[in-house]
Amino acid sequence: MTLTLNRKVPAHNAEYSETELLELEREYCSFGDTVHYLENPKIFSTCEGSFLYDAEGTPFLDLQMWYSACNLGYANQQINQAVKNQLDKLPQIASQYLHREKIELAAKLGQGIEKRFGQKGRIHFNVGGSQAVEDSLKLVRNFTGGKSLMFAFEGGYHGRTLAATAITSSYRYRRRYGHFSDRAQFIPFPYHFRNGRGMGKEEYGLKCVREFERLFETEYHGVWDAKAGKAEFAAFYIEPIQGTGGYVIPPKNYFIELKKVLDKYGILLVSDEIQMGFYRTGKLFSIEHFGVQPDIIVFGKALTNGLNPLSGVWAKEELINPEIFPPGSTHSTFASNPLGTAAGLETLRILESDDYENIVPKKGAYFLEGLKNLQKRFKIIGDVDGLGMALRLEICGTDGFTPDKEMTDRIVDEAMKGDIKIGGKNYGLVLDIGGYYKNVITLAPALTIGYEEIDLALELLAEVFRRAAR
Repeated sequence: MTLTLNRKVPAHNAEYSETELLELEREYCSFGDTVHYLENPKIFSTCEGSFLYDAEGTPFLDLQMWYSACNLGYANQQINQAVKNQLDKLPQIASQYLHREKIELAAKLGQGIEKRFGQKGRIHFNVGGSQAVEDSLKLVRNFTGGKSLMFAFEGGYHGRTLAATAITSSYRYRRRYGHFSDRAQFIPFPYHFRNGRGMGKEEYGLKCVREFERLFETEYHGVWDAKAGKAEFAAFYIEPIQGTGGYVIPPKNYFIELKKVLDKYGILLVSDEIQMGFYRTGKLFSIEHFGVQPDIIVFGKALTNGLNPLSGVWAKEELINPEIFPPGSTHSTFASNPLGTAAGLETLRILESDDYENIVPKKGAYFLEGLKNLQKRFKIIGDVDGLGMALRLEICGTDGFTPDKEMTDRIVDEAMKGDIKIGGKNYGLVLDIGGYYKNVITLAPALTIGYEEIDLALELLAEVFRRAAR
């Protein structure tokens, strides 16, 4: 099959060759703000829809879309135009002043969440996911009288700022910097493929909740004072579907049962939707699939389709009303910036204008079926799962279970060569690696991807697996 791709690649600046640019990068760029997965990183020149293009015009089908930031595709013309219009009208304003786009976006989000969860709340903006997590921690501490201890999941990721790393399970993100605050107590995520063999998925989910609830049986488990009826922990930070942890999808009953425990002991539930929000899973927020009402929702990335940094927090009225969280409680110069709020408004308008709640599950089911067919062909695929357009392929050894990081790296390297010939045309494939053992290929294609492009993705994946496994 061959897709018709019309994107024109602009002539690149002849001042530096690609080799010279990489030499300059090695000399002048901090390596601390990125990770190179290839010895010679790819330099892309342009983008459109589901594709990135290198300087030669080779299309790379992107199946991770900037870690799920570009849900509506690269260079979305409607969102681009909204930002251009805002640039000509009101591109900048200090955050102590109001502008229409901030108020309209907050109202649209707040009303949408109230409709879904039946809870009145308010929206608090910031510029990035980690910063929004920090704001949520301030809300939690403020509401709970300064409690600084949190529960979070093994495999969970909430950001790289100092406080956000305290609730992110990977020690690698904290090792060089020490601790800004008390580190979270990390609870095993209900990862059925790895830990629930021999049990039904919901049976396993219930077992995981019971193991967590055991912490409250006696004061000597370190979290509960039965005499005072007080928990030392303020909140449980969750990703309903783990992102960096490998798109792990929990048993359907898990969060319903977990919320019962949290409510019983007065512990807040904070849902981090930074990767899974805005219809990635077929719902506005992924927690909707699991039948519980969060106390706080943190969101970012896809709110502006990745076009301009903007993130935020929704919290229930009793946590965030001006009497308990007054003006100036926390502040950022670029929070609710006009370009970001204009992009966010247009993103929501697009999402509301089409039936993504049905479109995404249908496309996801079609893609997932194709991945299951690949699993039958390639023994290195140990597990395939997905919810909406959040999909996973766990790469394993010949036993179908032992994690195989080396093979996973080889697959990603092959995909990025840009020499997979289909229909007489060269393609590349942009993949992302996640998982506890760095052996999971996480797929987050654009929600706007067409079925023909999904077929192309499956064809490219098959060729990449064939090359890597030979």
